[in-house]
Amino acid sequence: MLPEAGAGNPKCKIAVVLGRTETASVSRHKQHSMILVPMDTPGVELIRPLPVFGYMGEGRGFEISQGRLGPGRIHHCMRSVGLAERILQLMCERAVQRVAFKKKLYEHEVVAHWIAKSRIAIEEVRLLTLKAAHSIDTVGSAAARKEIAMIKVAAPKAICKIADRAIQVYGGAGVSQDFPLARMYATIRTLRLADGPDEVHLSAIAKMELQEQARRLTARM
Repeated sequence: MLPEAGAGNPKCKIAVVLGRTETASVSRHKQHSMILVPMDTPGVELIRPLPVFGYMGEGRGFEISQGRLGPGRIHHCMRSVGLAERILQLMCERAVQRVAFKKKLYEHEVVAHWIAKSRIAIEEVRLLTLKAAHSIDTVGSAAARKEIAMIKVAAPKAICKIADRAIQVYGGAGVSQDFPLARMYATIRTLRLADGPDEVHLSAIAKMELQEQARRLTARM
């Protein structure tokens, strides 16, 4: 369970379990159910929190558990934009304060370009995130799967690059505990794995794109 689900709280008396209950169903997405299990049931043992969460639904466990992923993924990306803004702020502060070879760091072309590229990347991610959010609001998360998958890949990857540049500007201090950049990098790098690694989303994007192109080609014929 998610840590915030409260499974470790002594007041928690019931667990919501996602399990496979149907094997005869043709659809693999209709073989799971959400079951209420008392915590004192023989065999139930709380070992450690796990990243699994969902709601009740007979035969719809997979569907229900997937229902939170779209909004959850875009929420990750929204928070990532805020994190990127903070990283860029730290980068600029260092570039203005630090002197190397008798010049402020921002006066070195490579650092100036890093700052510019980082701002461009943040705005690109912000706009793609807003497009995905608009699609969810207008057509629903199911129809916005491609937009959600695209931002889930693009946001962490772009912001990882921004964090890497900031660490370079800080030098050895960037990976020390004196500044938050190393922790920020670890946080955003983890998002390339959370809720599905990049490769899974890229495969899904390619599949949806090919299907759309095939429909367009058929429509012309």
